[in-house]
Amino acid sequence: MKFARFEHKGEMYPGVVKEEEIVVLDGSPFDRYEETGTSYPLSDVKLLPPVVPSKIVCIGLNYREHIEELGARIPEKPHYFLKPPSSLIGHEDAVVYPRMAERVDYEGELAVVIRDTMKDVPENDTLKYILGCSCFNDVTERSFVAKDPLLLTLAKGFDTFSAFGPCVATELDPDNLEVKTYLNGKLMQHDNTKNCVFSVRYLLHYLSQCMTLYPGDIVSTGTPRGVAPMKPGDMVEVEVEGIGRLRNTVKAADKAPF
Repeated sequence: MKFARFEHKGEMYPGVVKEEEIVVLDGSPFDRYEETGTSYPLSDVKLLPPVVPSKIVCIGLNYREHIEELGARIPEKPHYFLKPPSSLIGHEDAVVYPRMAERVDYEGELAVVIRDTMKDVPENDTLKYILGCSCFNDVTERSFVAKDPLLLTLAKGFDTFSAFGPCVATELDPDNLEVKTYLNGKLMQHDNTKNCVFSVRYLLHYLSQCMTLYPGDIVSTGTPRGVAPMKPGDMVEVEVEGIGRLRNTVKAADKAPF
């Protein structure tokens, strides 16, 4: 199944993507639902972020080759940080290049969505708690982090800096999926989640010991090597095996109102 949220003529609906159309659901993927008899061509709807999270948890330094390109050490425990829900955008939405930014990078990633409340869950049981997988772009103002690692929240938390979608796909093995990122059609990142230092199973186990994860929360699992800057006018696409492509353009911020 590929769950999505969409807008049609000003109304928002949950749905299931089936090839080139989306079928309206009655109910919620997090509880009980059934397909209605109503469907629309994908070309006639606006896809929204597939879920509305209480928090977005992102993992840093998880792909071995990315760690090498940064000259960092392989961490003994997962490095994670939070991004505000206000940073979330969906498929075909624009990433806004902040006025104060010097360098804005893409970071294509696999994300998982929590289905059931998680707290202190054993590693072997964690995948039972996820709804499915999606594509994520952990957009980052790189120069801020280079100057001061304590500015990570600022660098990662701008509005539009969490691109997510286009759907949540079920019945995938998150620990063996190809992840690719394209900039203006050129392949820039390519790796497999099996090459991560920490598996999704372990990450969820570890995080659930630190915080309660709620239905709809997003956990993004780190980026492969090949991060690079974007500029206004660019198009970035994140593709994850079995899910599809998340596509976003970059635009300059409006002039300051002061």
